[in-house]
Amino acid sequence: MKRTRTALIAIAAAAALALTGCSAQGGGDGTGTGGDEEAAFTDVSIIVPADPGGGWDQTGRTIAKVLTEQDIVKTAPVTNVGGAGGTIGLAQLANVKDPATLMVNGLVMVGAIETNGSQVRLEDATPIARLTDEALVVVVPADSKYEDLKSLIDDIVDNGQAVTVTGGSAGGADHILAGLMLEAAGLGSAEIPTTLNYTPNAGGGEAVSLILGGKVAAGISGVAEFQQHIEAGKMRALAVSGESEVPQLPGVPTITEAGYDVVLTNWRGVIAPGGISDADRAELERIVTEMHDTAEWKKELETKGWADAFLTGPELDDFVTQNITDVTGTLKNIGLI
Repeated sequence: MKRTRTALIAIAAAAALALTGCSAQGGGDGTGTGGDEEAAFTDVSIIVPADPGGGWDQTGRTIAKVLTEQDIVKTAPVTNVGGAGGTIGLAQLANVKDPATLMVNGLVMVGAIETNGSQVRLEDATPIARLTDEALVVVVPADSKYEDLKSLIDDIVDNGQAVTVTGGSAGGADHILAGLMLEAAGLGSAEIPTTLNYTPNAGGGEAVSLILGGKVAAGISGVAEFQQHIEAGKMRALAVSGESEVPQLPGVPTITEAGYDVVLTNWRGVIAPGGISDADRAELERIVTEMHDTAEWKKELETKGWADAFLTGPELDDFVTQNITDVTGTLKNIGLI
């Protein structure tokens, strides 16, 4: 049976104040509403629940850029709140009073909530939109001894903890992909946790440093996060995780083509604080939809290799519910929870 998993699956006081305070976007000044009257946000705050340099950070800053450059909102400041696969940021979002707030989220957060036993769950927030879907890429340093994916996986199976793989947060898409590849190589759910030596990172910049510094054997992340280093000849791509090859990395095989029956893509979207009014949710959906419909957003998707996976409303609610079920099952199957 084909094992295919597709996922459509300490902080500074000033930052804390910025996140928990009620800013000018909400309240009674005509720029927002806490009631059921029509909402109109002229500014939004964007929270990236990760350190700079990774896919969430790229997503959040791209959203801010398009929103402001296309005059959809006046300002869209970005705040990074890294740690624990986004669950630290999610916990802070639970205390945010300003409804004109968007937090980047996605498959990584779904998995991290389970692996970290987070008390605040995705169900406690307000889904606004699913935006993108992206293949992951398995890379090694340019001078690595691994010439293809099989040589890497064989070494992990044979030597276990001696072979270190890095990527994003524990329980996130990168970690799940590593486990799925070992499952496809024949390891059972009890063997995978003791065989896989996975080093998680709160941001893409940390993973890049480990790979380029030769501190790890391999790395996994979104194509957009590693693409420039692959093109510069500093990393070598072994395989991508989608159904087909990606245009940004011509000639790089899929994991399935490399001999392992695994497909995994990483979705990203935005959520808002829980308990906001229907009017506030509708206004945030309007803002994000207007952004999605711009030529500038479409250009950013093409440049970064992100697939358009736009979804809002009841269909998004259903997707999130099903994705939580699917990811939890996958984590159990590969022994990560």
